[in-house]
Amino acid sequence: MTDSPAQEPAVPGRFRRLRPAFVRPSWWPLPACVLLGAACGLSYGMLATPEYAATGYAMVTAGKDVDPAAALGYAQSYGRLATSDATLGYAKGAAGEPVRELRTHVLSETSPDSPMISITGTSEDPDRAADIANAVTEAMVVSSGHVAKETGVKLVKFSHAVPPGDPVSPSVPLGTAVGASAGGLAGGLVLLVRPRAGRRDVTAQVPGPAQGGTAAAPAGERELAR
Repeated sequence: MTDSPAQEPAVPGRFRRLRPAFVRPSWWPLPACVLLGAACGLSYGMLATPEYAATGYAMVTAGKDVDPAAALGYAQSYGRLATSDATLGYAKGAAGEPVRELRTHVLSETSPDSPMISITGTSEDPDRAADIANAVTEAMVVSSGHVAKETGVKLVKFSHAVPPGDPVSPSVPLGTAVGASAGGLAGGLVLLVRPRAGRRDVTAQVPGPAQGGTAAAPAGERELAR
């Protein structure tokens, strides 16, 4: 007979250890997008044309026989009319721009607690920004005077707009911060939507088979069985 090669019996109680494989996520898109966004914001702040804003103010005053609270309501109405075709039609001559272009350079704001109206003009030239704000404010004062008898209120110019010394946009630090924030958001979205490598299936740890298929009986039990 040929002897079969000896097989090492499995030791009871010994477990086969299976090491699960983990795939570490790669975080490089997040810092890369942050740096790219910051670089874009910095470039925009340094290369874009600066824009200036000048603001003038007008105030609504009530007549003798008119409730002073009515001035607040008329201030809201005149604030909405600041960018209307009628007002800009009066202002286009002094502003030196057509109505379509002038509308993109004018912003009006009102307050619910004050009959004050602010008119802001924007331009690449600080002097022109002040001219736009003053032209629109003067146009509002003139147009409101035509109906002052019917409304019982009067719009007067409170302060002139002066040429600003510093531009309002773009700001290099602000542009850099906004670009970095946008890049971080984009990098986070990339990490969320990209496919992830999950954990591989891990086989449960099971004991090895005992030798002979059955466990050996203790010595005391074998003596009693005899």
